[in-house]
Amino acid sequence: MPDERELLAKASSPVEGADTREPVDRPEAGIALCLSGGGYRAMLFHAGALWRLNEMAFLPRLDRISSVSGGSITAGLLGLKWGRLAFDGGVARKLVEEVIEPLRRLAGRTIDAESIIGGVFLPGSVADRVADVYDEALFGGATLQDLPDDPPRFVINATNVQSGALWRFMKRYMRDYRVGEVRRPRVRLAVAVAASSAFPPVLSPLRLSVDADAYSPPADEPLHREPFTTHVVLTDGGVYDNLGLETAWKRYQMILVSDAGGQMAAEEEPKSDWARHAVRVLELVDNQVRSLRKRQLLDSLTLGIRSGAYWGIRTDIAEYPRVGLPCPHARSMEVAQVKTRLKRLDPAWQERLINWGYAVCDAAMRSYVVRDPLPRAAFPYPETAV
Repeated sequence: MPDERELLAKASSPVEGADTREPVDRPEAGIALCLSGGGYRAMLFHAGALWRLNEMAFLPRLDRISSVSGGSITAGLLGLKWGRLAFDGGVARKLVEEVIEPLRRLAGRTIDAESIIGGVFLPGSVADRVADVYDEALFGGATLQDLPDDPPRFVINATNVQSGALWRFMKRYMRDYRVGEVRRPRVRLAVAVAASSAFPPVLSPLRLSVDADAYSPPADEPLHREPFTTHVVLTDGGVYDNLGLETAWKRYQMILVSDAGGQMAAEEEPKSDWARHAVRVLELVDNQVRSLRKRQLLDSLTLGIRSGAYWGIRTDIAEYPRVGLPCPHARSMEVAQVKTRLKRLDPAWQERLINWGYAVCDAAMRSYVVRDPLPRAAFPYPETAV
């Protein structure tokens, strides 16, 4: 007979009922890190969180890193460079050199606008051009097979527009539980990240061609047939799950969530033309999905159904019981207003985003996860602060 907390867990689960062929009655011991969407804003905010987690020697303790959208840019590069991070005593000595600095170089260029123009006037789609920029700037032609062996398992999430389910990219397989599974996919890492960050309507969709013979034998997937298996139409992973929570929630007891998602602003006179009205409706849907998952996550952490921590780009750091670095809420909220774009950010804004991700991750981990004395926290870029 389930107890009250189990019933509450089921009622509050943000992913209940979605069969992923990884069924677990109870979450196993392990730690998952979830990185949300949010364009360059998310990419750099999460880089700051990784910086602090690394100082805590937490990176090699992770069993899974699940990401969507802007978070997938950060996760994809972390996964590719994992073997070059020079871990020593649990701390990656080359994290800044191998991950942070390349992300900052990417954030110094605008790629969404140039890709849109190229997608209109040149061969290939907008998403294809974004993938090419990711490849040139970060991934160098690497495929999913260049990700490390577990652990941690890197899961890059996109949304399948055809099936309405998550399409997961990882080294072992790519999968949609309604369509089927391809083992050991050789998809370019840049394509997986571009699919995960194909923010609608301007950067979406990404069309993925798959050989029908590459799939594992069907296991009663209702959409295991062409064109679902061969011409896959993908959009931003945040359309389905902006926190990247689902693939982690179903398996692990400890959940760490870094949330750099935006917030929909009130609008006195919403536009009525079809294009701008459609964008506004997309913002409403995105805001609702994020809000529901966040509430369900926080309820479960509060009830003790899961352990872990949540930190968000809009968090007031003063709400945490243990705060290590001064971050006035007015200043951190300025950082949170950076638009969800792949648009050039000047160095000072980059540093503020990284510093803020570092500081709020530090406060959340101190308050709810790490009870032992921690290495002293200091802003990565002390002259900039938040």
